[in-house]
Amino acid sequence: MFSRVAKPSVSLCSHFVKNFSTSNVANRNVAVMGASGGIGQPLSLLLKNSPLITQLSLYDIVHTPGVAADLSHIESKSKVTGFVGPDQLEASLKGAEVVVIPAGVPRKPGMTRDDLFNTNASIVANLTAACAKVCPKAMVCIISNPVNSTVPIAVEMYKKINADPSRIFGVTTLDIVRANTFIAELKGLDPATVNCPVIGGHAGITIIPLISQCTPSVQFPEDQLKALTERIQDAGTEVVKAKAGAGSATLSMAYAGARFAFSMIRAMNGEKVVECAYVRSQITDATYFSTPLVLGPNGISQNLGMGSLSPYESKLVENAIAELKGSIKKGEDFVANM
Repeated sequence: MFSRVAKPSVSLCSHFVKNFSTSNVANRNVAVMGASGGIGQPLSLLLKNSPLITQLSLYDIVHTPGVAADLSHIESKSKVTGFVGPDQLEASLKGAEVVVIPAGVPRKPGMTRDDLFNTNASIVANLTAACAKVCPKAMVCIISNPVNSTVPIAVEMYKKINADPSRIFGVTTLDIVRANTFIAELKGLDPATVNCPVIGGHAGITIIPLISQCTPSVQFPEDQLKALTERIQDAGTEVVKAKAGAGSATLSMAYAGARFAFSMIRAMNGEKVVECAYVRSQITDATYFSTPLVLGPNGISQNLGMGSLSPYESKLVENAIAELKGSIKKGEDFVANM
């Protein structure tokens, strides 16, 4: 699928090599909401290292001045500023062109992404309300779980003040990163050369890897395909269990979030870039759905849709729709009842 327009960037190393060999790159202002957290700190480190970014604004309710001071010692050109507490929220967003939101509480053993809803829903609603007011044209990249519900929350917050919600993206990139890695492990490939689109949503059975569309082309016996699909769907829980109560997938999520942010900036700079993301969609009966998107200077240039699915993948989509609809409604109802 990706080869129809452009392949997504598959590693941050390739981003850095390309970035450092490019002169006259556009200046970009990026804000990270939740920059002191388990995802926010490594994400901010990766963003600080990119020459694509000239201004990095870090916001959280605690510790951001220290995080900003620490990062400011790194020998890259971006200027880092820390903002702390609700009184400084709007200031942290002034001039932002890309806003990345990893803010929220992490999953613990036994918790689902949906268990995070009540806490993280309020956080995302407050942050995106500020985005709609201060930087309504910024690209907003939402990592905070449950993404299947927090993205609809963000859109509804924008609609409340008649702001344009078309630049709001749910970051599902970690599902693609995991699919590429797990496929490469099974086939003895370099993960950086594997591209497997993952569609649907960002939780459990809504995560739908399109292994039939993977490049390079790969095939698996039915039992191995099922096991691989389920591992991709449950990979977040795999990390939560391995950390034994100490956190969730923070480092790999930071990597994936940085990859998506870099792709967004490159698209804003005029490159043709394809990434999967969870957005408002008319592709299925679910009003939000992740598919490969051609990104451009104004957000989504083209939605590439699902492409040709195998019978197994078609069944996965069919099974995911009801859960997606429920998660979307939960997010929309939250804003309606605020």
